[in-house]
Amino acid sequence: MAGERGNGDGGRDTAEPEPLRAVEHELTVLLRRARAVSWEVAREVHPHLEPNAYGLLLLLFRSGPTRLTDLAAELGIGKGTLSRQIAALAELGLVRRQPDPVDGRAALLDLTEEGQRRFADARGARQEQLHRTLAGWPTADQVEFARLLSRYNAESR
Repeated sequence: MAGERGNGDGGRDTAEPEPLRAVEHELTVLLRRARAVSWEVAREVHPHLEPNAYGLLLLLFRSGPTRLTDLAAELGIGKGTLSRQIAALAELGLVRRQPDPVDGRAALLDLTEEGQRRFADARGARQEQLHRTLAGWPTADQVEFARLLSRYNAESR
């Protein structure tokens, strides 16, 4: 049948080369663990924070005051979706809107002091976990891991 994979081994996917199957498996494990960590970190920032908001907070933490349109482009999501997420974060007291000094019609989004504090605390705990995980790795392996992840992320856009 068209579109089916396998070679009579009970439906197992053997059409892809072993390295690709291994990468797919490891990415699946990584993403499953990342989702679990996202829930934990989100709860550390605020008990009512949605896990997918961590990435948005990270962008604001790194960039400082930013326009909604720039954030939407960076995240690859629509302005309406992002606007709803920002409204939820503002309601939690983590994000604020302020007038753009360059264009009074526009607003800049930024973390509140409380948002910065909570995010920094949760991020510190996340970085400690990462440090514990990679502490036994040689520096060259850590550098190579970061390089390969960066390459994968850049080419996956």
